[in-house]
Amino acid sequence: MENAVKAPGKRRHGRELAVQCLYQVDLTGDASEEALAGFWETQEDVPPATRRFAEELIRGVLEQRAVLDEKISRYAEHWDLERIAVVDRNILRLAIYEMMFRNDIPPVVSINEAIEIAKKYSTRESGAFVNGILDRIKFDLPRPARTASPS
Repeated sequence: MENAVKAPGKRRHGRELAVQCLYQVDLTGDASEEALAGFWETQEDVPPATRRFAEELIRGVLEQRAVLDEKISRYAEHWDLERIAVVDRNILRLAIYEMMFRNDIPPVVSINEAIEIAKKYSTRESGAFVNGILDRIKFDLPRPARTASPS
């Protein structure tokens, strides 16, 4: 089993599913319950805890999308939001949502996960691009970067 590919952890898998769903919503413009249900119909063998985590992230990002897009626009100097690759834009939305609204997740975890997902699903340069924006946002957060905050 030396060359076996390790399956992603439940949370990483949930984040990847969330990015895929958010990508679909971004492309189609359809965030209806039917569209979200349609996304889940295409997924096989997703453990319930992973799906719950992904759904929490998806709903949170969709609810906070205007705030998240404003942050991206402010920190992605010289980049129009619409010119950022769709996958990168949704990875950023997800990570910023976690950093701003999920106190149970340390911001550095959100950043590291976003970088790894960008490397997997986007271009070679995307990891550095995502890291650059998220790292700048991290310094403006009113909470510690390396620990979860008490609820």
